[in-house]
Amino acid sequence: MEDYNSKPAFGFQNSRNANPHEIPFPSHSWSLEMLLRRLKAIDVKRDDKFASVLEAVGEFGTFQWRLVALTFIPSMLSSYFMLSDHFMLTDQKPYCNTSWILAVGPNLSTDEQLNLTLPRAPNGSFLTCLMYIPVPWDLDSIINSGLNYTETCKYGWIYPYAKTRSLINEFDLVCGNEPNKESMQTMFLVGILTGSLLFGLLSDKMGRYPAILVSLLGLLIFGFGAAFVKSFDQYLFFRLVMTQAAVGYAISSVSLVTEWLVGHHRAQAIILELCFMSVGVLFLSGSAYKIFHWRLLFLLGGVPMLPLISNIWVLRESPRWLMVKGKVEEAKKVLSYAAEVNKKTIPLNLLNELQLQGKKVTKSSVLDFCTNQRIFKVVLPMACVWYSVSYIYLTLSLKMKDFGVDNYVRYVIPGILEVPARLCCIVLLEYFGRKCSLFLSLTLATIICLFLLFLPQELKSIIILMLVLGEFCLAATVSVFFIYTAELLPTVLRSTGLGMVSLAWAAGANTALAVSSKIKTQLPILFCCLSCVVALCFASLVPETGTDPLRDSIEYSSRDSIESKRRSQDIASMIIAEESLSDIGSDEVEKDTILNATLLKSEDGGLLDTALEKPSNREVSSPDP
Repeated sequence: MEDYNSKPAFGFQNSRNANPHEIPFPSHSWSLEMLLRRLKAIDVKRDDKFASVLEAVGEFGTFQWRLVALTFIPSMLSSYFMLSDHFMLTDQKPYCNTSWILAVGPNLSTDEQLNLTLPRAPNGSFLTCLMYIPVPWDLDSIINSGLNYTETCKYGWIYPYAKTRSLINEFDLVCGNEPNKESMQTMFLVGILTGSLLFGLLSDKMGRYPAILVSLLGLLIFGFGAAFVKSFDQYLFFRLVMTQAAVGYAISSVSLVTEWLVGHHRAQAIILELCFMSVGVLFLSGSAYKIFHWRLLFLLGGVPMLPLISNIWVLRESPRWLMVKGKVEEAKKVLSYAAEVNKKTIPLNLLNELQLQGKKVTKSSVLDFCTNQRIFKVVLPMACVWYSVSYIYLTLSLKMKDFGVDNYVRYVIPGILEVPARLCCIVLLEYFGRKCSLFLSLTLATIICLFLLFLPQELKSIIILMLVLGEFCLAATVSVFFIYTAELLPTVLRSTGLGMVSLAWAAGANTALAVSSKIKTQLPILFCCLSCVVALCFASLVPETGTDPLRDSIEYSSRDSIESKRRSQDIASMIIAEESLSDIGSDEVEKDTILNATLLKSEDGGLLDTALEKPSNREVSSPDP
């Protein structure tokens, strides 16, 4: 939302009688569209008392900077811990432990030991899961006669040529003990499912601040503690809790940022948080490339959490959440603290206007997503879009793996490209709004999926390039829709709603895993094309948020909708009238008319409706040029 004292987009404006010759005024239709948005933002600010209080606090001062900055490191570490499996389970070449022969030949080299005690495959390589049965002979007898009878490995395995220490050679996950990667991915999705529901409910019931604190403690304890696990089963349990904490932090922090910031600052803060998730992937890839022990990777990821937890006290609870829970005095104290940090003063009369609507606390539950018709009509399309986007995103990632792309490249290149993709969304959201930006990114993803469907499989390099571009477009889609979703949901159910759509994300990812593991043809890409079309169809059902104020309760009356439409029509009528003036009036009169209308809107508030319904004769009867 725009500041009352801020500089307008089309020049400085100190008084109603400012000299029009000194004001650069763009007269094309694009500028009129921007004027429409700014007038609507002013109208929204007049009606949303809470937005007025936040403006008095300082729309983006020291307090807000500190709030946003504290989301960077946890966001980075969330993706670090969530994707760590892909670098902890690197393939290793195992051989049976035959150290028994060192009792009779202590000076044998590793190659000599393997040559005497391991059978060979037809191609001449050593078999990995078989060994010769030990015999009580001396070394010369073994060398001259050789060993003939084999058995499975009895004394464990050795990894003489391993360059890294991973979970594979730490817990001997070889020769029938290999971890089922599909089961591990399913466990990862279970963590997303349970974490989404648990922390969504916790954040809406207990508050954003407690949920953030619990999730950060989970990342610290189970992320740092994973470096000390004694078995693979313990690792899986720690991995599950890490995923729950990471998802819980994402939901709670986005809810807190959404409710503290206003206007374009909100979108910019959430996009920066998502950018740091991509930075976390790059940090993980670089660390895994340089650090050769998986335990050190977890220690490295857990260390930054210690100073972060010690500075968590600077965060404050969401005042919007406090208001809907009936804690008005606590909300006022939090707002006063933020104003003090920003070196601002909230007018007492403005602060006293914050009261409970209807003198009652807003009640809500998960069942409202089904029983409340308006909420249901919003959440259902959002869940379908999230499901479709998740399926496309993971399918393209798995396709890169099928083409033999190196594990590091699979994460480094998309991670690098995701940052500019997300930053581009700031410009898109500013000029096109949420809905148009979502349509644009989904349309580009659809075009790329169609290219992938018809490209010959022999053009491997071009296909990999298109896959990377597809992930670029989908990163932008996720960024836009994440903001869109948070703004559409009411404060009383915002975190729970984000958790619900996360379930759809996990379901789409699970579907992609199942389809890609069973089908190795172009059919998954065809499903991607269909999913893009489905996402576009359902996205058209989601209402635009734009400059609309955040809704705090689930109550919604038709009167609100009619009033909002009437104001939009009034402002649009003014714009059309001003466009027609260019044909019958001079440029100077046109500029003065629009500038005066804007000033009347910002200074007098309620006078705009009268001015729009009954324009003066002076405005209509402009002198001829």
